[in-house]
Amino acid sequence: MTTDLARRLAAEAIGSFLLFATVVGSGIMGESLAGGNAALALLGNTLATGAMLYVLIVKLGPVSGAHFNAAVTLAFALRREIAPRDAGLYLIVQLFAGVLGVIAANAMFELPLVEFSTKLRIGPGQWLAEIIATFGLLLTILGTVRHRPASVPASVALYITTAYWFTSSTSFVNPTITIARSLSDSFAGITPASVPAFIAAQLTGAGLALIVAKWLFAEDRAQ
Repeated sequence: MTTDLARRLAAEAIGSFLLFATVVGSGIMGESLAGGNAALALLGNTLATGAMLYVLIVKLGPVSGAHFNAAVTLAFALRREIAPRDAGLYLIVQLFAGVLGVIAANAMFELPLVEFSTKLRIGPGQWLAEIIATFGLLLTILGTVRHRPASVPASVALYITTAYWFTSSTSFVNPTITIARSLSDSFAGITPASVPAFIAAQLTGAGLALIVAKWLFAEDRAQ
């Protein structure tokens, strides 16, 4: 393994760990402080996640591309912007480090280290929400990378902040974190039975974004 690849994998591991810990930890904190007010709990969860995303992309984007998301990695692999072997290693690191991040969040709040979620998230509305949310995220990334690379951190953070509120699923948009969030029976959790359909919806949204972006952001568009 080259030094460059090792650094990229380390960046993906650190980013996935901190992002997943933030999503679950802020959900636990928000719920505990909100006094039963779900909107207030979601607001706390949203602000922490958006802020952490911005920071992580700014500091780790130049190293690994700051994927932290299997859908993003697969999209760039299909675009041949990351080698298949490297993409496979990214996926492994994201999942392993992300699961550790969820375990760490549970531990910080003195909850069982691994506790399968009982929060059922099913139904056509939520699946459609994941398709739309993931489509929007990938299109945001591909569009800003193409036209405004310096705006990627803010664009992604603001998009996720918004998508938490306009989607019925609260915008998981990430197969890796969907799996990891099933290991915490907390505000941000998802029951394992709900995971496969969410992942299918996310991959569908990512695939649609790739198709649209190939045409919409093509360099050789007819004038």
